Amino acid sequence: MSPAILILLAFGLSLAGWLAARSRAWAFKRANPAQRLASLPGYHGWYVALWVAVPAVVFAVAWSILSPNLVLASVLADPAASALPAFGFERQTILGEARAVATGKAFAVFNPLAQPLIEPFRNALHRYDIIGLLVTLAVALGGGTFGFLRLRPDFNTRTRVERSVMGILLVASLVAVLTTAGIFLSLLFETVRFFGMVSPVDFLTGTHWSPDPMAASADPGNYGAIPLFWGTLYIGAIIAMVVAIPLGLMSAIYLTQYASSSVRKVMKPLLELLAGVPTVVYGYFAALTVAPAVRDFGQAIGIASASSESALAAGLVMGVMIIPFVSSMADDSIAAVPQAMRDGSLAMGATRSETIVKVLIPAALPGIVAGVMLAVSRAIGETMIVVMAAGAAANLSANPFQAMTTVTFQIVAMLTGEGSFDHPATLGAFALGMLLFLVTLTLNFVALRVVKRYREAYE
Repeated sequence: MSPAILILLAFGLSLAGWLAARSRAWAFKRANPAQRLASLPGYHGWYVALWVAVPAVVFAVAWSILSPNLVLASVLADPAASALPAFGFERQTILGEARAVATGKAFAVFNPLAQPLIEPFRNALHRYDIIGLLVTLAVALGGGTFGFLRLRPDFNTRTRVERSVMGILLVASLVAVLTTAGIFLSLLFETVRFFGMVSPVDFLTGTHWSPDPMAASADPGNYGAIPLFWGTLYIGAIIAMVVAIPLGLMSAIYLTQYASSSVRKVMKPLLELLAGVPTVVYGYFAALTVAPAVRDFGQAIGIASASSESALAAGLVMGVMIIPFVSSMADDSIAAVPQAMRDGSLAMGATRSETIVKVLIPAALPGIVAGVMLAVSRAIGETMIVVMAAGAAANLSANPFQAMTTVTFQIVAMLTGEGSFDHPATLGAFALGMLLFLVTLTLNFVALRVVKRYREAYE
C-alpha cells in the first residue's frame, strides 16, 4: 500500500478528531456558561488533531521503509524461493520481475524462475498492506482517544498546540541542516578514500588533468585539479560576472529610479523570467547560436585558435542566465535605502545621476555585494551550459576563445562512465565535489553575513 494512502487516512482521522474535540469544547461551554474555557474551542480541536495525525504519519513513514524488507523476507522464506540464485544481479532481477507482476506494473515475467514467486509476493503484499492499515488506524485512534480524554474546561490546549507546532517547525528546519551535513559526510568519506590513492598536494597543485579510468593504478601526475578550478572560476566568476554585474546593476537602477510604475510592472517580471528558463535551454542556445558567433568573431579578429567550444561562449550565456540574481538583489537593496537620503542629496543640489552614484549605490553596496556573491556561487555550480558550450579540454589558459572545462563537467564525465567506484578516476569526482561544495558554502556564508549587515543598517 502506498504510504500516501496511509498519510491521507491519518489526516482524515485527524479532521474527524478536530471536529469531535471542538464539539466537546462547545459542550463544556453550554454545560456551564459561567465557566470560562482555558483555551478557545479551536485549540481543543487542534490538540486532538495533532494527537491523531502526528503518531499516524510517523508510523506511515516508518512502515513505508520497513514493509518492503518484510515482504521480501516473507517471499524468501517461501519454498518457491529455494530455486533462486544465492546472490547477485540475476537474483534481484528475478525478484523484481515477480514483484512487478504481483503489483500490476507488468503483465508477465521473462525468467521462468520468477513465475512461482508471483503468488507469494501477492500474498505478502496483501498481508502487510492490511497490517499497515490496521496499525495506522490503531495508532491514530489511540492517540486521538488519549488526547480527547484529556480535554477539560480548565485544560490549556493553546500552549500545548503552539509548542507542538514549534517542534514541527524545528524538525522541518533541521531537515535542511541534516541534509547539508549528510552531503558533507558522504563527500568527505569518498574524498578521504581518494586522497589515500592520490596525494592532496598533487591534486591541489598539479596542472595536468587526464585521469585514466582503465589504468590499473593512479598516476598522481594526471590528477592535477588546477586547470579545472581555473576553468570554473574563469567562466563562472570572471566572464559571467563581467556580463551579469553591469547589466544586472544597470537594470536595477533603471527599474528603481527611472522607469515608470507601468514599465516596472512589465519589465521586472520579464527580467526575472530569465531565472526560470531551464539551464539545458541556455546550453542549446550557447552551443547552437552563441558559440559559432564567438568562433567566427575570433577568427575575424585574427585568432586562429578560436574554437566552436570556448570559455567565452559559455561565460556569456551564463552571465545572461544569472542577471536576475544580481538585478533582484540590487533592486531590493536600492529600494530599501531611506527616502530621506535621496531627498537630502537632491536638496543639496545634486542631480539624480549624482545621487545614484554617490548616495544610493554606496548605501546599497552591502546588499549588492551579497547578490553578486550569490550569483557567483550559482554560476560556478552550473553544469549544462558548460557541458554543451565550453568543451572537455582541461586547459590552463587565459585565452577565452579556447575550449575549457570545469569541475562540474568533470564530475559528470567521471560518474557517468563505466569506471569502478573503487578507482581513483571515479573517486576523484567526489574530491572535486567536496572542494566545490566548500567554495560555494563559503560564498554563501559570506553573502549571508553581508546581508545581515545590510539589514541591521536599514531595518
